[in-house]
Amino acid sequence: MKTLPISRYRFFQKLQPLSLLKKITGKSVTGCLQVFSTSGSWSIYIEEGKLIYACYSEKMFEPLYRNLQRLSQQISTLPCEIHKQLQAIFETGIENQAIPNPDYLAICWLVSQKYISPLQAAMLIEQLALEVLESFLDLEEGSYEFIGESFLDDMPKFCHLNLRLLVEQCQKGSPYPEDFQSSVHREQRSQFSHQIQPKTEPPQSRRNSNQAAGYSNHFVSQQIKTADSSYQQTSRPSIDKKTYTIFCINDSPAILNVIKNFLDEQIFLAIGVTDSLTALMEILRTKPDIILLDVDMPNLNGYELCSLLRKHSYFKNTPVIMVARKTSLIDRARGKFVRASGYLNKPFTQGDLLKIIFQHIV
Repeated sequence: MKTLPISRYRFFQKLQPLSLLKKITGKSVTGCLQVFSTSGSWSIYIEEGKLIYACYSEKMFEPLYRNLQRLSQQISTLPCEIHKQLQAIFETGIENQAIPNPDYLAICWLVSQKYISPLQAAMLIEQLALEVLESFLDLEEGSYEFIGESFLDDMPKFCHLNLRLLVEQCQKGSPYPEDFQSSVHREQRSQFSHQIQPKTEPPQSRRNSNQAAGYSNHFVSQQIKTADSSYQQTSRPSIDKKTYTIFCINDSPAILNVIKNFLDEQIFLAIGVTDSLTALMEILRTKPDIILLDVDMPNLNGYELCSLLRKHSYFKNTPVIMVARKTSLIDRARGKFVRASGYLNKPFTQGDLLKIIFQHIV
């Protein structure tokens, strides 16, 4: 991975957390600040100077479950026992670190399953960031590095938070004051206010400016509630779909078994086929959500099969991932020509497989 000029310090030293955060707030800064101490490690993910996620290694899922429990009292689509399901699905990869950032994958899954909306995911990430930053600001000694590439690079992004405002909120005290208004909601309010604001204001209307402002704030609040409510109502029918069908075509039964073992059956239904000639009919019958195609198949190779699939109206937009031992410029050109969605290089880890799948289902 590429390391940027913020430098890397392997040996523990006195740290100034605020100074470190200031270095990563520039518009050109994208990557992950990793800070290590004797008590654990912090990861702060930045995109163009804005925070997109933050986590603490020793308490990765605890704050997520706690905030989801609070959200479940406000969101009808979110079961109060959702943490047990997340525990069974995502915490299995923590012990051997097979899955990087399983907590972020869990949030992506909650959105893809319509348990929460993208806006609610943004607010959840903001609350988690406040907790992480609160402990980070108390750090006195440790080591750090800034990595220009991270697991989140190609993942869905739900928010771009102002790091300075988050730090100011942490310095004021508890990350959950009653009068604290989420910056995500503030952004939504700003957008709605901009939409309803008239271009010119007649002089006589200024006398009632306070009354108008009060009405506007009430209207904006109602708009936000209505938008969120509308999302939940339209999402309810989709909650029944708990699994994604992953269709794998590979002439090696061993690789098919590896893929099946990597995919949790609570989320995915993995179908494996070793013959590319019979695979086409099976794909038409099952209509999978994602197709994994081995490039070097006998009889009908992955590129030829992908080309045939794209000619069918139903599969014009279905994600087709080419699985290859190595990917040259010629391979990528061929993949682009047949409109492949991406590449998965062999050998791959569970994290590699889940990352490319979540890129296309969320």
